[in-house]
Amino acid sequence: MGRADERRARQRGGRRAAPRNRTSQQAAPAMPVQAEGPTTTAVEAPAAEAAEGATRAERRRAAAKKPPGKPGAPGKPAKGRIRRLFTWKKMLGAFFTVCLLGIGSFIALYMMVSVPEGNALAQTQSNVYKYSDGSVLARKGTVNREIVDLSKVPKAVQHTFVAAENKTFYTDNGIDLRGMARGLYNTARGRGTQGGSTITQQYVKNYYLDQDQTVTRKLKELVISLKVDREKTKDEILAGYINTSYYGRGAYGIQAAAQAYYRVDADKLTVEQGAYLAALLQAPSQYDWAVAGPVGKKLVQARWNYVLDNMVGQKWLDKSERDAMKFPIPKDPKPASGLEGQKGYLVDLANTQLENQLMKSQNITRSQAEAQVVDQGWTITLNIDPKKQAKLEAAVKSQLTGKLDGKKRKVDNNVQAGAVSVDPKTGKILALYGGVDYYKHYTNNATRADYQPASTFKPIILAAALDQNAKTQNGKDINADTIYDGTSGRPVKGSDIAFAPPNEDDANYGNITVQTAMNKSVNSVFAQMGVDVGMKNVLKTADDLGLDTQNLQAVPAMTLGSMGASPLEMASVYATLDNHGQKVTPSILASAEKTGRKVELPDPIGDQVISAEAADQVTSVLTGVVDDGTAKASVAQNPLRKGQQVAGKTGTSDSNKSAWFTGYTPDLVTSVGLFGEDAKTHNQVPLTGATGLIPGTGRINGGGYPAQIWATYTFGVTKKAKFDLSTELGAAVQPTDTPSFSETPSQTPSQTPSQTPTKSATPSQTPSQTPSQTPTKSPDPTTSAPSTPSQTPTGGITDNPLDPADGQ
Repeated sequence: MGRADERRARQRGGRRAAPRNRTSQQAAPAMPVQAEGPTTTAVEAPAAEAAEGATRAERRRAAAKKPPGKPGAPGKPAKGRIRRLFTWKKMLGAFFTVCLLGIGSFIALYMMVSVPEGNALAQTQSNVYKYSDGSVLARKGTVNREIVDLSKVPKAVQHTFVAAENKTFYTDNGIDLRGMARGLYNTARGRGTQGGSTITQQYVKNYYLDQDQTVTRKLKELVISLKVDREKTKDEILAGYINTSYYGRGAYGIQAAAQAYYRVDADKLTVEQGAYLAALLQAPSQYDWAVAGPVGKKLVQARWNYVLDNMVGQKWLDKSERDAMKFPIPKDPKPASGLEGQKGYLVDLANTQLENQLMKSQNITRSQAEAQVVDQGWTITLNIDPKKQAKLEAAVKSQLTGKLDGKKRKVDNNVQAGAVSVDPKTGKILALYGGVDYYKHYTNNATRADYQPASTFKPIILAAALDQNAKTQNGKDINADTIYDGTSGRPVKGSDIAFAPPNEDDANYGNITVQTAMNKSVNSVFAQMGVDVGMKNVLKTADDLGLDTQNLQAVPAMTLGSMGASPLEMASVYATLDNHGQKVTPSILASAEKTGRKVELPDPIGDQVISAEAADQVTSVLTGVVDDGTAKASVAQNPLRKGQQVAGKTGTSDSNKSAWFTGYTPDLVTSVGLFGEDAKTHNQVPLTGATGLIPGTGRINGGGYPAQIWATYTFGVTKKAKFDLSTELGAAVQPTDTPSFSETPSQTPSQTPSQTPTKSATPSQTPSQTPSQTPTKSPDPTTSAPSTPSQTPTGGITDNPLDPADGQ
């Protein structure tokens, strides 16, 4: 049999054993063996024997053809190296090893870490606040704390804190393992803390440790919390927690908080009041009713409801009793001594901006940031220039508050003033006026954003148009010389929402340039311009320039300044314009440092948010408001002016609840606002009739007291300077020829005259140039036109901007 026959025989199962070699095969051929029983012709050879007789190459080929199977089985490969390494026995052993190491490490940590002496009182230190020249502004740090026994706190009030922070407090072992694991993970990843602490852990952090967000501190907190829970009763821990927590208003502990917010001792607190104090701990300053904005008030009420609902769920409060409860509005705060006059306003803004930076850099909550800032031994230097601060305070007194007499006129008690002065090149807040006195009026008028900015918003609309190269509805470029229809009450074209705002005093101006419309603050022109530009585009530009536009709707009514804004925000907007379109975010902080720590502060000067050409043209246009518009008498003709170039805009709400002037020279931006606030209820009320010195209706306009305060202050601290503008348009530029109008002026602002108007040396169409150009009246005017520019209101704002008759 040949080699091929032998191979085929082996593949069929083999009829004879293959010889070991050719010689043996020839010497001893295989012979069939006769088996017992029936006759057979062949005998099956064992596979192993066949393999043994095969050549080495044949055995390798045969092995390669074996199907996979269990290790050691015939025809199956050996187990892989990775599978041998990761057997279930080895993995289970590794898991138990890690567990044993973890348990051992924790036991070692538990044995090593002891409960330290309490250090909360030792940590509480005075903060030192300094002016920009290094002189001391204020020291704040007298601890307002009075420890009370838990027996003096009503049981139901105790339950409000447990319901707010840790419903399982009475049954847990002092820690929340899931919360701790999440906190450790977030800290290790640099994400700050995100809740999960029990009351015991918070007490340990407040009294035994500090507020640092580190893995080491959290591990110590875990161990100490377990030990404290074993060594102290639940009542002792709860008492320590409510006596060491910070509640805002400088109040540490529940007794100080009860006095600060409700003028009662802790034992006289009601369940409703206790629920509010418990809710405060999440964010003391944001939830303080006296200073909280609409969002803060909504959040603290939601938190208050959450606390009471949890009490019902824990059967600590009857549902019918809970349903009858009403939110207990706290009393107005009484500031601590040492912050009289403007000091308290300056200190509060410095603290807020430092907290904002810590929240951003450490990704922590407002409450945690406050705990790191308030009375923690900081040395905080402000950008406030003491000389400019004194000048601003003197200007407000001489031009406004010195003329108020609440005994003669009730309305005089309702006048509030706020102002912010900023260096546009550095973003430094150089002076600030927050109110008559921090002790008498806790709310900072310089930062409050609940009053309408009125017509001071109009430059933002023009800035949006110029920056985005917007066109009128018939394709004409929008700039200072563009012609619009200034007819009062004319319906806006191209808007999905019907809107036809009246001009102030219902004055009709006919076809006028944008420059004249800005000078005279013509509502109908800017309402149409806003729609031409696109209200979403206007809103974006407002946000870019420095106005907080969160939750604002892009509707035509916004063109009248119907949103809320603060003097600080308006100073930011106008400083960005003054800085040629490069964003300015005003900062009161020069530095903030404490032992071994210095906070890195952001640069107040940011990116280019609108083009320099657009910003400069707005500035050029706004010089016309001062030299030939509503601020002419108070600013342009002010005897204190020494040749300074000035740009600015007046604003007056139609209901006369606010009056503004925001203006700037090349080196200083100042925003001044007057607000009507009822002295008892704090509701918004008209300013009309205040001081008793304004003839006629007595309306307070932006071109009046606000502009006078601005001029007295600014011209007292600045020198002669001129704007460096990259534009050939606007009032600050010497025009060359006269704009021409079509013979039949269009009656809609979108239908621009066929010939693009050009500039003139003395614009003949500006209503303020000659008596003959005085705007005409509608057939049935309700009031007469103001006789002087300073008395010309600039806003046309109504309580309901969609209803022009409201507030007229």
